[in-house]
Amino acid sequence: MILVVNHNSFLLRILQRLSSTRKRLIYTAFDLIHNVKVQAIIGPTTSAQAVYIAHLGKQYQVPIISFSATSPSISLYQNPYFIRTSINESSQANAIAAIVEKFGWREVVPLYEDTEYGHGVIPYLMDAFQNVNTRIPYRSVFPSAATEDQINQELQKLKKMQTRVLILHMVSPLGSRIFKQAKLLGMMRKGYAWIITSGLATELSSFEPSVIDTMQGVLGIRPYISKPKEVVAFEARWKIKFRKQYPNIERNLDILGIWAYDTVQSLATSVEKLERTNARMGVSRGGPQLLHELSNFRFGGLSGEFHVVDRQLQSDAFEILNICGSGLRSIGIWKPSNGIHKLSLGPIIWPGDALKTPRGWEIPTNETKLKIGVPVKYGFNEFVRTTNISTSDSRYNVTGYCIDVFNAAIDKLPYDVPHEFIPFRKNGGIAGSYYDDLVHQVQAQKFDAVVGDVTITANRSQYVDFTLPYNEGGVSMIVLVKKDLSYQDTWVFLKPLEWKLWVTTGAFFLIIGAVIWILEHRVNREFRGGPHSMYQWGTMLSFSFSMLVFAHKERVLSNLGRFVMGIWLFVVLILTQSYTANLASMLTIQRSAPTYNNINELIRHGYNVGYHEGSFVFGMLKRMGFDESNLKSYKSPREFDDAFSKRISEGGIVAAFEELPFIELLLAEYCDKYMMVGEKYQNYGFGFVFPKGSPLCPDISRAILSTREEGKIKRYERAWFKSKKSCADNKDPYDGASNSLTLGSFWILFLITGICSALAIIVFLTVFIYENKQILNDPSTTSCKKIINLLRKFCEHDESRLVTYFEHPECRDQIKVFDNRVHAAEISVDTGYSPPPIHGSSVVAGNVTSRNDSSNAEMGNYTTLGADGSTRTDVGNSTP
Repeated sequence: MILVVNHNSFLLRILQRLSSTRKRLIYTAFDLIHNVKVQAIIGPTTSAQAVYIAHLGKQYQVPIISFSATSPSISLYQNPYFIRTSINESSQANAIAAIVEKFGWREVVPLYEDTEYGHGVIPYLMDAFQNVNTRIPYRSVFPSAATEDQINQELQKLKKMQTRVLILHMVSPLGSRIFKQAKLLGMMRKGYAWIITSGLATELSSFEPSVIDTMQGVLGIRPYISKPKEVVAFEARWKIKFRKQYPNIERNLDILGIWAYDTVQSLATSVEKLERTNARMGVSRGGPQLLHELSNFRFGGLSGEFHVVDRQLQSDAFEILNICGSGLRSIGIWKPSNGIHKLSLGPIIWPGDALKTPRGWEIPTNETKLKIGVPVKYGFNEFVRTTNISTSDSRYNVTGYCIDVFNAAIDKLPYDVPHEFIPFRKNGGIAGSYYDDLVHQVQAQKFDAVVGDVTITANRSQYVDFTLPYNEGGVSMIVLVKKDLSYQDTWVFLKPLEWKLWVTTGAFFLIIGAVIWILEHRVNREFRGGPHSMYQWGTMLSFSFSMLVFAHKERVLSNLGRFVMGIWLFVVLILTQSYTANLASMLTIQRSAPTYNNINELIRHGYNVGYHEGSFVFGMLKRMGFDESNLKSYKSPREFDDAFSKRISEGGIVAAFEELPFIELLLAEYCDKYMMVGEKYQNYGFGFVFPKGSPLCPDISRAILSTREEGKIKRYERAWFKSKKSCADNKDPYDGASNSLTLGSFWILFLITGICSALAIIVFLTVFIYENKQILNDPSTTSCKKIINLLRKFCEHDESRLVTYFEHPECRDQIKVFDNRVHAAEISVDTGYSPPPIHGSSVVAGNVTSRNDSSNAEMGNYTTLGADGSTRTDVGNSTP
């Protein structure tokens, strides 16, 4: 041995760092390589052993094969003669992450032993959990030879934490002891979720029943065996042979034994292949050739497809187990092709015989309640009100709108969250930093949460988590208002009605005019035409729009026409009265105008502006360009009003910047004095504060959404702000169309008018077609000719109805004679000839002025029907 050490400084350096046990192992390996002249070594059972023996393999070019050294810390690149015929522990990290994502757990705690094996897989687990948005708030490390007190102390620490998902990565001696102690501490009850990695899961078949009893409800990950029937048959033969050699030892075959069998087979096959091609081989020549043969090897082994690529056994799939009863139950298979976002599992029995999936976290009931910080407010107490109810300043009654919303969300959770409110007081400090300091208390773990009127900002969200907002967010400017009775606007007469209502009304004037013309033009001379073809259009339009002021001169004779016109006149009456009332109110109401509405003007002149003390608005105003000396704080609505009442030289302000919820309170109390102007700077509103990654935060957010959908938040607003008098928004009455009458206020009137007009047209056309059905029934004409004849008939006079409407039937002939004589009288005036008096009728002749128009109406002639049926035609004076 001394000769070996003196002649091999490399071996000496290794031995100097090893214990006596490992020294014996190294000496044995060296003896096999140097004296026995072995071609390969199978057997480093642990990752720590494999590291040192792999160095010997590299030195002497002898392949070192291990079927149980699974730690990823063994670098295949630095150990070119090391071959791993087992899986790399890092390959199961994605399978574990897939389980965590499947159940929506957001926090897990890994438990691992302080060895090369334990530390090797942790970086891969952290990367896999990060991909599924899961945090690791704490890592629990156990010495490989931990005592019962050390195990108990570490588990007690885990029990006090909120996280209830535990990932155990260690081998059997230490792992079984941890489960035994965890059961004694009540950590195997409902609410907990345990997952063991392949290192422990591959040994489950060899555990005693008492150990399995302590692991009820645990999930396990182990490599999947694709040939279970062949394994069962082999295990039966193996047990018979093993019991003959070792009758006093009870042992079950596990995955490591199967890999060992496949490893020996693959090595024997490779050696036989090389011996057939090389009749004689030395160590120096055989090692590299054997390494090359084993580096990429594939055959159908007992475990399935035994495939070695680049000296590493490829993991095909992982089996997910559930420990229940006296054995194991397979609940699913995960393959690398599935990724971490696809996993299907069967029913699971969790610790404590629970069938419901654990939440993954819970508030320790045997510890203190959640400490929730609340702001101490000296104004705007509607949001948070803190009242001391004890002389020792240790008990407080906290109420308010924000507190009610939080309690409503807590009540909706399917589990109990004991908590207590703790007021946060701060004296001094940087201006505008009160709420920032309150939020920082959560990051510093002095508070478990913060509830109050805390605004969600990007800066704060970098170190804490916020729930979804429960109210409207935004910042705007408030200024004093000035009243102005004078107003000049050229187009003010258009503003009482919105443009849609103007357009609809104009369209209906045209529609009603067209409907009346259709119903009257065949029977009413006043709708029959004139000296020009456009006269009909002029008559229709003038009649339509003259109805706006009820000044139409044309008489409507048909019943359908009177029906339509009566409805439309009613609608016109309502529209004109509404227009008049709205225009009068616009011209007489006081107009509110802001004293300032330009932020740049405030900055340029160095005016003082106000902000709510402790609010983030202070920092926002500084970023906008305001000088810090011009920023004045206030705590309550009274201080806000007092600041506006002071002169600028006395520290008064000309404007204030405030969040929208507070603006509503201020305007409700001082609605006649202040108004909101300018741009709204959007933010996310108020939210509750929790530590980064808190599993309670998303549950509260979902509860807030449910509370809002049920309308409870609106009820809380009315309850806390009902004492404030309501007042209308301080908006310019002439600004846009905010006070204009809309089409929505009158749409039913237009609908009724349209329906009645349509019915009248339908009745008219039905009667017209029935009276002229002979045109449609004429067999000698084509369909096109029938339609043309029907249209011509539609445009013709209806002489029978003209007589019916204008004259009595008995007077028809006399009127015709009278018309002829009147025409003769007109001619006599032109020629200087005076005709003799007309006999047979009572005619009073006056001076008649010559004109070309033969209309009776325009000459002043009119016919009177007497009570006895006689007629009298009067010819009055007429001017051209």
